[in-house]
Amino acid sequence: MKINVKDIHIGTIIKEVIDDREIPRERICNFFKIDDDEVEEMLAKKSLDSETILKWSKLAKYDFFRPYVTHLILFAGISQYNNNNKKKNNDEMLQFRKNIYTKEIKDYITELINTKQKTLSEIMEAYNIPKTTLYKWMKKQDADNQI
Repeated sequence: MKINVKDIHIGTIIKEVIDDREIPRERICNFFKIDDDEVEEMLAKKSLDSETILKWSKLAKYDFFRPYVTHLILFAGISQYNNNNKKKNNDEMLQFRKNIYTKEIKDYITELINTKQKTLSEIMEAYNIPKTTLYKWMKKQDADNQI
């Protein structure tokens, strides 16, 4: 499943997941205590409230919040925020960055590089990803492709 993390349409994502997992409409209607028309309305919406997304996540056993987290990491400048925060006081907030990049983020970034949509330096500047991290991803992708 290909998710556009820049412009998230949660209804479409949910529809793809429930179709892939073959979750019956009757089960969905019973879970939400609504009729089929209301389910269709939900699946047509671009955004849903967090409580509804949480219920969908439980029903489908899928993390529907992941596209939003990916969007924040890539487009909201989390590294920029962390850099400004360090200047204030390191003790105010715990710093934890290990494994912040999900597989989807790595795939998205390496795809940008492989399709030559962006150069390494453009990605480093836009997303504040260290050069060594990018090279590790590219090396791992090359190794995976050779298998």
